[in-house]
Amino acid sequence: MSRVVIILLDGLGCGEMPDAGEFGDEGSNTLANTASAVGGLVLPNLGRLGLGNVTPIMGVPVQDMSEACFGRMAKASAGKDSTTGHWEVAGLIVDQPFPVFPHGFPPEFVSRFEQAIGRKVLGNVAASGTEIIRRLGEEHMRTGWPIVYTSADSVFQIACHEDVVPIQDLYHFCEIARRMLDGPLRVGRVIARPFAGAPGSFIRTHRRRDFSCPPPSPTLLDRVKDAGLPVVAIGKVDDLFAGQGYTETHHSLNNMECMDLVLQVLDGLGRGLVFANLVQFDMDWGHRNDVLGFARGLEEFDRRLPEVIARLKPGDLIFITADHGNDPTTPSTDHSREYVPLLVFGLSIRHGVNLRSRPTFADLGQTAAEFLNVTPCSDGTSFLKEVTA
Repeated sequence: MSRVVIILLDGLGCGEMPDAGEFGDEGSNTLANTASAVGGLVLPNLGRLGLGNVTPIMGVPVQDMSEACFGRMAKASAGKDSTTGHWEVAGLIVDQPFPVFPHGFPPEFVSRFEQAIGRKVLGNVAASGTEIIRRLGEEHMRTGWPIVYTSADSVFQIACHEDVVPIQDLYHFCEIARRMLDGPLRVGRVIARPFAGAPGSFIRTHRRRDFSCPPPSPTLLDRVKDAGLPVVAIGKVDDLFAGQGYTETHHSLNNMECMDLVLQVLDGLGRGLVFANLVQFDMDWGHRNDVLGFARGLEEFDRRLPEVIARLKPGDLIFITADHGNDPTTPSTDHSREYVPLLVFGLSIRHGVNLRSRPTFADLGQTAAEFLNVTPCSDGTSFLKEVTA
């Protein structure tokens, strides 16, 4: 009756990778820099698990005998986007990066997209989401033309005011774009970015949706599902795996709602896999360089951890990790090429094991596959024997 729980704190990097300079991310350390910027973090529960052993964190001391196994993981996949980060955590390395469009999408594609949706678009530039709706939102409301933009990530984003374009129409536009963006234009995600409010005070709403391309080969989720075990996706995991590999999904963009869902699922689930993404670290705080929000979010998550620990059974294996960095203390508002923390614990899991620096996130997925006794993932090396007595 084994259960694996993966809690992924979206954007929580723990130090620049050796190739960070190629991405303009020198000096990034989302965890350590955030702690220093606010004068220290109060994370007693994560601290006891060994988070302070992963990277120096102001306010989080090193533990001589942590209650979890600890380490960090490097991203072996190309790029620094959420999609490949999640796939790699689930045991699949992607060698070729998704294309990016720092100067906007080709005019001939934009023209074909306009014909497909029956209206013109605004923008077609690389921009911050909050900045571009501030700049073009009023014209969008006057014309009804969607705002199209991208970022440093491989994304095609469509922003529409909810009072101008019904949300289902926005999702339909995204579905059309997802089908059209193939071959050399095959971006990692098409993202619906609904917003509301009046000119000068626009706000993005929580009805965002990500339309990812499907993983090119089976992931941990598929392996577990194919073995006849439940796979529960929480947060935006369903979007990032393009709707495949799970038996149950609970979509949410709110961290604490996701934590509530993790607890509810654990109360009723006898075996299988739970994969939860807490996206506010990335979406609300990392991309907006909101250092205080990021710090408060970490402390809020820390306060909820005892509720997870109280629900542990002898056959449980819990992972806490991330998919990339998003350092809110740097001038950039984009993802950062960083290592991610790795905490592994459970009632039958050893304490204080240093898992060192793993060469790929896929080691986590491979370990989970071995623990659940399902078909091995295509990539990664299991460290199960290191963490079990």
